[in-house]
Order: sequence, then C-alpha cells, then structure tokens
Amino acid sequence: MDIQTISKNCIEACLQCVADCERCITECIATGNKDCITLCRDCADICALCARFEARGSAFSKELHTLCAAICKACHTECAKHAAHQDSCRICADSCKHCASCCEDMIKSKN
Repeated sequence: MDIQTISKNCIEACLQCVADCERCITECIATGNKDCITLCRDCADICALCARFEARGSAFSKELHTLCAAICKACHTECAKHAAHQDSCRICADSCKHCASCCEDMIKSKN
C-alpha cells in the first residue's frame, strides 16, 4: 500500500474513532461508567488531533501516531469490558482497535 493510501486510511480511522468515542461517552454518562468516559474523552481528543496533524503533514505526526495508538489500545481494553452489555462500548472498542492498527501502519510507513 502506498503512503497516501495509508495516510488516508489513518485519517478516516481517527475521525471514525472520534465519532464512536463521543457516542460511547454519551451512553456511558447515562450509566455512570466513569473509567470508560475518561478514556473515551482522551481517545476522541487525541484522534482528532492526530487526524489534523496527518492531514497537514506535520513533522510531529509520527510521535502523535505513537501516542494515539497507545491511547486507542487503552480505550479498546476498557470499552471491551462493557461490550457485551453496551453496544456503544462494543462499537467504540472495535473502532479504537482499528484506529490503533492504522496508526501503527502509519508509524511503520514513516520509518
């Protein structure tokens, strides 16, 4: 896969993750799931920033992708705990896992 395709896929995965995290936050507020809310907020914010940095070709995007992948993995782990009984957590966990993988692909392409 060429670098432009990897970049496009990563930006799309980051933006989808933002949306899925925000939906998860909304549902978790109703259930009082504070651990999930905290991680999803961090994840949504870093994913949005990561997409913007990648879109502009920032010299710091590799470092940001590394942090984004780490936060997405942590959010995936937390949301996966609730996936069986909360659909938004299942969707968020899947989205976070995919975004982390795309960020890792982006990191590899920048080496």
